[in-house]
Amino acid sequence: MGEWDFISGFFDALQTRSPMLGRFWLFLVLVFRIVILETVASDMFEDEQEEFTCNTLQPGCKQVCYDEAFPISQYRFWVFHIVLIATPSLLYLIYATHQEEKTLRALYIITLIFRIVAEIGFLFVQWHLYGFKVEAQFPCSRSPCPLTVECYTSRPAEKTIFLLFYFAVGVISAFSSIVETESHMLLSQHPLILL
Repeated sequence: MGEWDFISGFFDALQTRSPMLGRFWLFLVLVFRIVILETVASDMFEDEQEEFTCNTLQPGCKQVCYDEAFPISQYRFWVFHIVLIATPSLLYLIYATHQEEKTLRALYIITLIFRIVAEIGFLFVQWHLYGFKVEAQFPCSRSPCPLTVECYTSRPAEKTIFLLFYFAVGVISAFSSIVETESHMLLSQHPLILL
C-alpha cells in the first residue's frame, strides 16, 4: 500500500482542518475507496486483460475486443477518480496552511462544489462506460476479428458487486458533499448557527 502513503498523509492533514461532514467524506474516501480499492480490487483486476478470452486465435482480435469492452480499466478509472476528487482538497490544504482563517470558508465551499461536480460526473461516466453489470459474455465484431466472436470476462459476478459497491459509495459521497455545502452556505448566511 506504499503508493497510497502520500494520499493517506494528505487526508490526515486535511482531517484536522475539516468540519464533521468533511471528516465523514474523508472516511468514505479513505476506507471505502482507497483501502478497499487497494486491498480487494487490485487483486481482482490484476489479471483482467490476461483473463479476458475470445473464441478465436486471430492475432489482435482479443486486444481490440478488450478495448471495446473496457475503454478504460475500471481499476484505473477509480484511481483517476480518487486523484481528481482529492486534488482540490490538497490545493485547499496547501492554501489554508498559509492564509488567514477569514478567507478560507469561501475557498472551502468552492472545493466542495468542485467535489460535487466531480463525484456526479464520475458517477455518470461510470454508468455510461460500464452500466451496472459486468457481462460474462461480450460479442465483438471489430477488425481484425473474423465476423463476430464471443469474448469472456473473468469473474463477472465479483466485478459486478464491486461496480455496484463503488457506485453506491459515490452516491453517498456526492450526497454528503451536497449536505456539507448546504450547511456551509447556511452558516455563512447565519454565522451564529452552530453545526
